[in-house]
Amino acid sequence: MSDPYETTEQHLDRLLRRALNSFELPDSTVDRLGSALAHSSSLHSSHHSSVLHRETYRHAYLLADGSALTLWELVHSGGRGVREPRRHELYDDEGDARTAASRLAGSCSDSPVFGDVGVQGDQETLAAPGSAPAAPRPRTYAPDNSADHARRVLRRAENADRPAERKALLLRTAFAHHITQIFGRQYRVGDQEAGFTLYEHAFLLLDGRETSLWEVEHTATPDGRHMCEVYEDEHTARTAMESRTRIC
Repeated sequence: MSDPYETTEQHLDRLLRRALNSFELPDSTVDRLGSALAHSSSLHSSHHSSVLHRETYRHAYLLADGSALTLWELVHSGGRGVREPRRHELYDDEGDARTAASRLAGSCSDSPVFGDVGVQGDQETLAAPGSAPAAPRPRTYAPDNSADHARRVLRRAENADRPAERKALLLRTAFAHHITQIFGRQYRVGDQEAGFTLYEHAFLLLDGRETSLWEVEHTATPDGRHMCEVYEDEHTARTAMESRTRIC
C-alpha cells in the first residue's frame, strides 16, 4: 500500500486526489494534514465475496505540533470476475468509514487482519445477540481526537433512549479511545435479511477513569436502511438487538 520512497507530502497528495469524496473532509482536518511530518499505512480490515471486494486502510500521521491524526480509506470494487475500477473513499472518523462500508451492496462484517485484536471473533461463530459476552481482550488506547470521536458516535445515534447529556459532558474529557467489534451476524427479520453489529467504544478520561459507548448498527428497518443506535451499557445494547430480531 505504501511506497517506501514516497514522502508524506506525496502520499497525502495521492490519497486526496484519488478519493471520490475528498471534498467532504472538514477544512480543519485538511489544514492539520498540511503539517504532517511522517506517516504509516496499514490494512485494517477486508471483505471479499462473489459480489464485492472491499478493504479498509488506516493512515496515521504525525503532525508538527506532536499530535496524531488518522484517515480511514475505504477501497471497493465488484467481486470475482467483475471488471470495474477500484473506488476510493476517505474519512477522518472510523465510524463514518464503517457506515459507508456497510452500505455497499453485498456487504457484511469485515474479516479481521491477522494481528488486529479489534475484532473478537468470526461472525459465523459468534453467539446470539443476548448471550454472554466473550472474554475481554487487552485494550490499547490510542490518543486520536477521542472527545470528537465520542461526539460523532452520539450524534449519529437515532434511538430515543441514547445516552443522556450527562454522558456527553463526561466524554468531553476523553483523550484516548479503543474500538472493538463484539458481535456481527445476519438474521431473518420478517421478510428480509438484516445485519447486526455491536461495537464497544471504550474511552480513557483525563482523570484516569474508563467509560464506554455501545453502538448497534443494523438494517432491520422497513426499507432496509442502515441505522445506528447507541447505548450506555452492553446489556441494554444486546437487549435492543434481541428485540429487533423479533420484529415481524
